[in-house]
Amino acid sequence: MDALEQARAEIDAVDAQLAALFERRMAAVLQVAEYKRAHGLPVYDAARETAVLEKAAARIQDPALRPYYKDHVQNLMDVAKQYEAVVLGQNRAAYQGVEGAFAHIALRALFPHAEAVSYPTWDEVFDAVERGDAARGVVPFENSHAGDVSAVLDLCYNHPALWVVDVYDLPISQNLLVLPGTKLDQIKSVYSHQQAIAQSETFLRQFGLPATAMTNTAMAAKFVAESGDSSKAAIASVETAALYGLEVLVPSINTDGDNTTRFIVLSREKPTGGNRFSLLFTVDNKPGKLGEVIQIIGASGFNMESIKSRPMPHVPFEYYFYVELVGDPTADETAALLRELDRTCRTVRLLGVYTK
Repeated sequence: MDALEQARAEIDAVDAQLAALFERRMAAVLQVAEYKRAHGLPVYDAARETAVLEKAAARIQDPALRPYYKDHVQNLMDVAKQYEAVVLGQNRAAYQGVEGAFAHIALRALFPHAEAVSYPTWDEVFDAVERGDAARGVVPFENSHAGDVSAVLDLCYNHPALWVVDVYDLPISQNLLVLPGTKLDQIKSVYSHQQAIAQSETFLRQFGLPATAMTNTAMAAKFVAESGDSSKAAIASVETAALYGLEVLVPSINTDGDNTTRFIVLSREKPTGGNRFSLLFTVDNKPGKLGEVIQIIGASGFNMESIKSRPMPHVPFEYYFYVELVGDPTADETAALLRELDRTCRTVRLLGVYTK
């Protein structure tokens, strides 16, 4: 047996031990899940995870291996949370569209063992999570090229019972999908989601292709596949092409090569920890009020990574604001900031807590 075979034999022997230990660990996870069910506790406990990771790193003698072991333990905890969600009946995750949509791809990356439940609209995803029909909802929030998804931000504002508990950045490659054998000069019309159309505007303008907006990219691909019409094309992912029997005629047609869509995860459970938090607030329509809020945030030592404004529903020419701040939402400084904002703003609400 040479050195390579010996090393692989050692790995196999260790893996056999790890398999038994994994089953033992998951049996304990099951007990934890049952306790949480009995006491109404959430699946995710940020403080507990931080403590476990620090304890895990301290057990490793070789400093070079500590970050890898922490990743290993984090993966174990992620698997445990997924198992707990199944045990507690919280493994349904909602998304808008059909299989192959970018939201579906993001959902699978976030919750690989969840039951993915499709809804026709973003409104229905929010409603499903609020009713408890789904434990989580995954919706697009902003794109690095096309900007924020304003309708989703409005839904966040209109659903105060829901929290943003996680974010996920999905690199997006938009592709021109056609029926097999179709040539570029045969195409007369293109279909996709409005965001995908905006992301591919340079390509569409270059070839003079009119685009029609649809509910999402995967539904556009499904429509083209079922039409049997070679004059129609869709803009969607490579995964979607394979799913609906289309072929990629032109790959990577998005204008921005670093095209990324940020998805948010919705939940009825209040998040317990993270290194970012987001707020929604309104101010009196008076000179300097918004500047006063920004000054308070800056004076409190928080870095504001994002600020957006949106028209208030049913109130012409008045606006609400969204900000994302870097910091520990459980810290005393954050509580002091929220108290100060509560005195300055007309309304202020903690929307999300997550780690980036």
